[in-house]
Order: sequence, then structure tokens, then C-alpha cells
Amino acid sequence: MSVVVRLRSAVCLLGRFPALAGVDLDVERGEVVLLSGGNGAGKTTLLRLLAGLLPLHQGVGEVLGTDLSRDRRSHRRRLALVGQETFCYDDLTVAENLRFAARASGSTVEAASDALVALDLGPLADVRHGKLSTGQRRRLALAIGLARAPELLLLDEPHAGLDAPGRAYLDSVLKDAAANGTSVVLASHELELMRPVVDREVVLVNGQANGALAAASTPEPAAV
Repeated sequence: MSVVVRLRSAVCLLGRFPALAGVDLDVERGEVVLLSGGNGAGKTTLLRLLAGLLPLHQGVGEVLGTDLSRDRRSHRRRLALVGQETFCYDDLTVAENLRFAARASGSTVEAASDALVALDLGPLADVRHGKLSTGQRRRLALAIGLARAPELLLLDEPHAGLDAPGRAYLDSVLKDAAANGTSVVLASHELELMRPVVDREVVLVNGQANGALAAASTPEPAAV
């Protein structure tokens, strides 16, 4: 398998504060990796660094073959970051938001249609975003991420706001994405829900982790 993410002693500052203070991490193609750790451990910062939204201040960082110390932009169309906000247009329907996102990322209408089905959003296709519940918006945000046909899918607290059926759809999406060669890195506090569907767990403590050689996920992973 090829390496999609490679970090060595990665440092990322928020102001003068080292939100990441030396992270080592490898993610292989088709691998699903869970980031765990307490509030402020650096999970969201790490996702944003991989997405090119925050600069790498020190160390080595390569994502999809892009050197983050030189270029934070060229790999963005090849990944999707799904966070707490959907960034959808309230006056557009579910289907319209999906098609718009797919076109904007250089993907296809077919990819948008597939994502609509994968998240069971067909019955809501003609409903405007402003009329959706919180759980429905979360499913749409995930569908938009899939519609980009990403090689790397980054998820921040993906179970937040989802009901039991929504969580089941999410688990199915993760399995299908990995089977199709998409790498997934996700941050979550709901470890009992995520551990059964990931390949590996990396624990962040005070902005530090060593996931480069981490073993397969176990019920009690060791913090570094």
C-alpha cells in the first residue's frame, strides 16, 4: 500500500501556542485511522493541518504527495474535510447543494447522486437546507464530502448530531470508502462507536503522538 499521509515531528502553532508539538503519523491508502484524546489534545488541529488550512511550522509533512512546508493548496481538491459546519446554502435543496459541491471540486453529477443514495438522502432531495434537522444536515455534510470523490476523507466528530440510523449509514460509508481505496482520518470522543469500524487508533496527548508505527487498535491503546 502507498502512504497517503506522512508526518514526522510535525509542529503547528496557533498564535504562539504549539497545538501540535511533534506528531509522527503514517496513513496508508484505504486505511481508517481514529484520532482520540481529550479536549485540546490537537485532534482538530491535526485534521486542519492535513487539509492545508493551517501551516506546518516545523517538521516533515506530506499529504497525497504534497509537501506541506512548500504548498498547502494543490492537494485540497483531492481530499474532503467534514467538520461541525455544513457550509451549505440554506436556499438550495439537498440535491442542489450536492451538485454544486461536486462541480466546485471538479467531481461529477454521478458522484453527487451516489452520495445522495449512500446517506439515504433521496427522500430529502428537494428539501431546502434551511429546513433540515441537525442530524439531516450532518448527513448532507458527509454526502458532500463523498461527492468530492476524495482520496483522503477527514472527519471531525462525525457521529455528532446523528441518530441511530444516521450512525449506521456513517459506518457503512466508512467501510465502503476504505474498500474503494479512500483513506480516512477521523477525530472523535465517541470511542465505543468508532473503534469497531477503524483499523487503528492514535492517541494525542498535549499535541503529541507517535502513530507512525502504531499497532492495530485495541480496547486500551497506550498514549504516547
